[in-house]
Amino acid sequence: MKTISTFWNHFQQNNFVFLLLNEISKEELKIHFDKLIEILHQYNKDLDLIIKNKTRGGELIITANGNPYLFKEVELLVHHAPVVERWKITAFLQPETNLTKYENGTDKPLEYYGINLRISEMYFIPLENPNKPTDLGIKVLLKNYIVHKNNPRLREAVYTHIEHLIGEKSFANDLSFIEIDQIKNEDLEDDYVLELYNLKFFIDSFEYY
Repeated sequence: MKTISTFWNHFQQNNFVFLLLNEISKEELKIHFDKLIEILHQYNKDLDLIIKNKTRGGELIITANGNPYLFKEVELLVHHAPVVERWKITAFLQPETNLTKYENGTDKPLEYYGINLRISEMYFIPLENPNKPTDLGIKVLLKNYIVHKNNPRLREAVYTHIEHLIGEKSFANDLSFIEIDQIKNEDLEDDYVLELYNLKFFIDSFEYY
C-alpha cells in the first residue's frame, strides 16, 4: 500500500505539469513523465500509463498493456486513486467510441517503431477454431504488410492498434488468436472481409450470437 500512496501523492503534487503539456519544454515534460513512470514501476514494473490532454482537464489511464495477469494490479491502484481536480483517472485503455474519422478515412497514421499504420486502411477476416467454437480469432489484413513483414515489431504494432481500438479488456479476453497478412484488391470485394474499425461491433455481435 505504501507504493500506491507514494504514486498518488506524487501525481497530486505534480498533476498541473501534465495539464500544461503544450506550455512547457519537451525536456522538462520528459523529466516529470519519467519520474511518474519510475514511481509507478516501484508499484509494478510491468504497468504503464497514458496521459491525454482534454480541453477542460486531463485523463490519466493506467494500463497493463493487455496482460490479463496484471488486471487486478491496475484495478487496485485505480481503486485507491484520489479525486484530483480537472482529472479523470481510468483503469485500462477503453474502446474507441468515435469511429467517424476511420469511416471518413481522415485518421492520422499511428507510428510505432517506424511502422506507419492507419486503422481506416486495415481490414480483418473472422477466424474460428473448429475445436473451440466459442474462440474467436481474426486475420488482420494490411496494405503494406509486404514492406513490414520482416520487422520484428510488426505484430506488436498491430496489437497496439487493436488494443487502442477495442479496449484493453476486450483485446485480452475476446480474441483468442491473431494472424496478419497482405490485403489484395479482390479481398475488398469479399463479404467476409470487414473494416477493422468495426471489430468491436463484430465481437459484441459474436458474443451475443
